[in-house]
Amino acid sequence: MTVKTAEPLADITPAAVEVHDVHKWYGAHRVLDGVDLTVRPGEVTVILGPSGSGKSTLLRVINHLEKPEIGYVSVNGELIGVKQQGGRLKELSERAILAQRGRIGFVFQNFNLFPHLTVLDNVAAAPVATGRLGKPEALELARELLGRVGLAEKTGAYPRQLSGGQQQRVAIARALALRPGVILFDEPTSALDPELVGEVLAVIKDLATSGTTLVIVTHEIGFAREVADRVVFIDGGKIVEQGPPHEVLDEPQHERTRDFLSKVL
Repeated sequence: MTVKTAEPLADITPAAVEVHDVHKWYGAHRVLDGVDLTVRPGEVTVILGPSGSGKSTLLRVINHLEKPEIGYVSVNGELIGVKQQGGRLKELSERAILAQRGRIGFVFQNFNLFPHLTVLDNVAAAPVATGRLGKPEALELARELLGRVGLAEKTGAYPRQLSGGQQQRVAIARALALRPGVILFDEPTSALDPELVGEVLAVIKDLATSGTTLVIVTHEIGFAREVADRVVFIDGGKIVEQGPPHEVLDEPQHERTRDFLSKVL
């Protein structure tokens, strides 16, 4: 697999993300409990934590796939999913929320590609559907992005003809196609066979050195050490500890962080 060397992505302005006092619960179960998080433009933030700690829910709240009960999220100063009206936060229309999501890339665990579309059309679909590009321009961009993730020769293939690692690389190219200011990765290697993990991590490493704002939920500790500007450890819906990788991973201050790392390292 050949991945192009890192270059700033044209027309992408890295975004700042602010999560302010976010609470989310399902019934009596509090999934997020007063989360505050700031991600600076161009920063790579890796979120670690045990299963059920709220990591994936936090990502889904950032792009308003999940609505917080309390608190808010902003990207580059723009409230996501809500607007201020009369001193209160009011839900935006679904159309307005979809437009905002177009500026927040999301790479899921299970690829979520359209099975009836070729790889090329999967990547080109969103820019066309949103009216950002005409079909010829979108296809040209899709070819460029597929080349970037090492899949230039797979443009005519369908998802079922690809390995899991290749499908996830297509999903990353698709996320890039709308030129988002930030890309969220929800355990992007968890559905892959071990021998395919490296090819996906290589693509994300490339993005991490290109100045794109990334927020990555992962269990890959070595990867976090290598690419993160900041590591955030979350447990029980709360941010327990955060800081540079060498501090959080090598000299954790909180007992819960030490206990988690002792089990995964």
